[in-house]
Amino acid sequence: MVSQPDPPQRIARLTPLAGVLARIDELVAPVAPRHVAASSALGHTAAGDCVFPAVPSSAIALRDGWAVRADLTSDASSYAPVPLLPDATPIDVGEPLPAGADAVAPADLVVLRDGRVELIGPVAAGDGVLPKGADTDRGRPIVREGQRVGRPQVAALAAAGVAELLVCAPRVRVVPVRRDPVIHAAADFVAGDIGVAGGLLDEMALDAALADAGVDAVVVVGGTGSGRHDASVTALARVGRVEAHGIALAPGETAAFGMVGSRPILLLPGRLDAALAVWLVIGRWLMARLCSSVGPEPATRAKLARKVTSTLGLAEVIPVRLHGGTAEPIASGYVPFSALAQADGWLLVPADSEGYPPGTEVVVRPL
Repeated sequence: MVSQPDPPQRIARLTPLAGVLARIDELVAPVAPRHVAASSALGHTAAGDCVFPAVPSSAIALRDGWAVRADLTSDASSYAPVPLLPDATPIDVGEPLPAGADAVAPADLVVLRDGRVELIGPVAAGDGVLPKGADTDRGRPIVREGQRVGRPQVAALAAAGVAELLVCAPRVRVVPVRRDPVIHAAADFVAGDIGVAGGLLDEMALDAALADAGVDAVVVVGGTGSGRHDASVTALARVGRVEAHGIALAPGETAAFGMVGSRPILLLPGRLDAALAVWLVIGRWLMARLCSSVGPEPATRAKLARKVTSTLGLAEVIPVRLHGGTAEPIASGYVPFSALAQADGWLLVPADSEGYPPGTEVVVRPL
């Protein structure tokens, strides 16, 4: 007897994108915060405000020169040099000012004559000096809750001597459903985009990945359609619940979202352009929720170089190339590899729009 294959996965209807994003907001909670070394905080999302201690703890030199009392230099000139010793001290950048000094005279105002140190120009109080606490802003946080930590913040934290930072760092398992170069390329993109926040690329079995309580979320790449070997949505339904299979987003209509317990599961199509589109729009939204991120995603405003058309009822991701303040759409519908390789960013046409005429100002987000 020939065994009957399992019925293929079917999409009953396309769930509006806005509905899926709203459901993520309802179901997904931020992960518990944890401390990481400030030097390793790059890319993490701060779980609380980080306020600097008073830095510097005392007035320091902002330049190499001589620490002086400014009121003793007011009459100095090249015609009437003012002897500095014993009232001046050589000082280097970053060194604390000695008691009584309130300025740093630069080297080009100081001359040595017959063993004497003389000043040939006046120096005002505070010149060449960083006052106590000037590197902090009256208790204003250098890193705010919900802010993604960038390189400037890491450098400032290190310079201020901050050892640890409280962050939200979700662990997200990224699972390609089979050995396929396209699916693996998409999985690599997703894991790299998650970055230090905890993208774990793993080829473990799908059922085991979905059941793994040691991670905060799972992203599956592939197996969302109705093909002979597509079974990702069926697997999710077996161990959890499917909130949406079929999302009104092009490319990416076969994507799915669901939950296993309190863990969100995002299923991306196995086509590269569709997987990336779903990740950019829905995956990044999911990550922001897990990280409790605040503030808008980085974006650039540009004017369309030519018309964009879109289908009503479908939100659409359009890759663009940026040049001189304009955004040139480079593909629509199916996005070939060559177009993806040229893209500088992407724009989202909402479901209630048929597109934009040339010259329309649009928001372009980074890939």
